[in-house]
Amino acid sequence: MAKARNGEPRRKDGVWDPLKDSSQDRRSASVVPKTPQSVSPSYRLAYADDDFMCREELRPVRLQLELLKAEMILSEKGIKSTVVMFGGARIPAPGQSAWAARNDVQRKNLEAASVYYEEARKFARLCSEHSATHDHREYVVVTGGGPGVMEAGNRGAAEVAAPSIGLNIVLPHEQAPNPFVTPDLSFNFHYFAIRKMHFLMRAKAITIFPGGFGTLDELFESLTLIQTKRMAPIPLILFGEAFWRGIVNFEALAEFGTIAPEDVALLNFAETAEQAWKIISDYYEH
Repeated sequence: MAKARNGEPRRKDGVWDPLKDSSQDRRSASVVPKTPQSVSPSYRLAYADDDFMCREELRPVRLQLELLKAEMILSEKGIKSTVVMFGGARIPAPGQSAWAARNDVQRKNLEAASVYYEEARKFARLCSEHSATHDHREYVVVTGGGPGVMEAGNRGAAEVAAPSIGLNIVLPHEQAPNPFVTPDLSFNFHYFAIRKMHFLMRAKAITIFPGGFGTLDELFESLTLIQTKRMAPIPLILFGEAFWRGIVNFEALAEFGTIAPEDVALLNFAETAEQAWKIISDYYEH
């Protein structure tokens, strides 16, 4: 491997690069003598200047960085495909209280919905056990990294010693990522749009558990992309048929004519982890 004059490799991959490394310059710039000139914001290296990077005019750069960072890390980890798990943050684990309930009706509904937490946990285990036969490069569980159904997904993977991905986002009321996300695969986003891209870029299947506005947004974004053939058709599975048919009358959309009758066939329904995994397994002929 080529060496620099100080004996250090120029590049980790062994490729010679005669130009000075940007991280070295950042360290050097941090120890220059403090003078009126050197402490001026204008003197900061552009890529090391947080105030500059957060300017409105730099939004296109930040969008690109959010896309690149997760993509580069996932590629370096060798992750080729994922199984997406969308669902409500407010659904508690069995036996836990519904922290988000505002009244007794909501508390009863959310605590009854803990069955979906358990099915999400089981489903993630099934995916992860299959993923193990691919060296955890295929069918890797990915969630939004938060509580509720998301926690159940990451938890199920962790219970069989499998890696899982968490794509968190900065929200006013949001907490730290759930403790079951693989630390090296825990990401944080500012832009919803880039986060949703990462959910779908490697997706071999999408599962949607009961949830709120965010889950509905993720459902319809995925449906629209498949319907319009902007992404390949993949299994899209709704857990809890009664819940979803009570929320959205898909057949009424087809009867009215705002979607085609065949668009309803894009939806699959499941009540259990085993039913959902069978849909995926049959689709890919495992």
